[in-house]
Amino acid sequence: MIHSSDRHNGSALPVSAPRRRLLVIFNPTAGRRRPGYLDRALAAARGAGAGIELSATTAAGDAERMAAAAVRSGGFDAIVAAGGDGTINEVINGMVGAALVAGLPLPALGIVPLGTANVLAHELGMAAEAGSVGRWLATAPARPIRLGRANGRLFVQMAGVGMDARVVAGIDPVVKRRLGKGAYALGSLREIMAGPRCDYRVRATGPDGSVTALEGASAIICNGHYYGGTFVLAPAARLDADGFQLVLFQRAGRLAALSYATAMVLGLIPTRRDVTILPVTAVEIEGPAGEPVQGDGDVIARLPLRIERLPIPLNVLSSGTV
Repeated sequence: MIHSSDRHNGSALPVSAPRRRLLVIFNPTAGRRRPGYLDRALAAARGAGAGIELSATTAAGDAERMAAAAVRSGGFDAIVAAGGDGTINEVINGMVGAALVAGLPLPALGIVPLGTANVLAHELGMAAEAGSVGRWLATAPARPIRLGRANGRLFVQMAGVGMDARVVAGIDPVVKRRLGKGAYALGSLREIMAGPRCDYRVRATGPDGSVTALEGASAIICNGHYYGGTFVLAPAARLDADGFQLVLFQRAGRLAALSYATAMVLGLIPTRRDVTILPVTAVEIEGPAGEPVQGDGDVIARLPLRIERLPIPLNVLSSGTV
């Protein structure tokens, strides 16, 4: 595990500019996809006055444990997840979990996008060149976003049941490292060829408290409006909104799956009559017990599922409004 701390770098800082203390938790595996990006971002952050401590993950779960320990130590203004959406998800669960259990202040979240899809980075306007990202980490204001909770596990961008969850569950990490987004394309093709699967029973609670019973072949609960990179399933979804957007795909089978995939690439999902999009504040989904639930690109829960809002916001360092 790598740990290093910055001291004053010799440049004069304005008295009015407080030095932001950052813990950067980085995934070296993700960093291989963008060589040099993290170093350039951190150099820019230091140049803009940030104090940085660096911690490298070596195994799944490390980022969550590091983030929880940082919250308990109380020594940081922000915890920065440098990696993909999976690393960000671990960091969020670690920092929020520790703060809630112990009643401690919650630092802000920062990100350095090093992953395959970097969906949250696109949502926050942080998918930019490294120098800009580093300067934002040091100086950008923190803005509140809302998180989702799937069977107790937090997610920030989206959660899903059905085809996309099975794709995520079936991806070999070695293939993902080699092929990047191509691994998801291969997984999607495999699921399409597998043919029809079961329907899921959905109970959706609307903003007015009414409950609607639905059925569908796949469901995506969107917290942000980007999915799988910069595809848009639910244009009205926003990270600072009070609820989610439920996207329910009604038809199963190979032809339906191919049609939905084409519509997603063309930006036509919101226009489909066989896709239901509803504003919701909570969702319950039933189907075969133990089926995977994906959140932010990793399996985070199993059916049966309940999704609800985390009652407290999380502040994020962002280039603009969320």
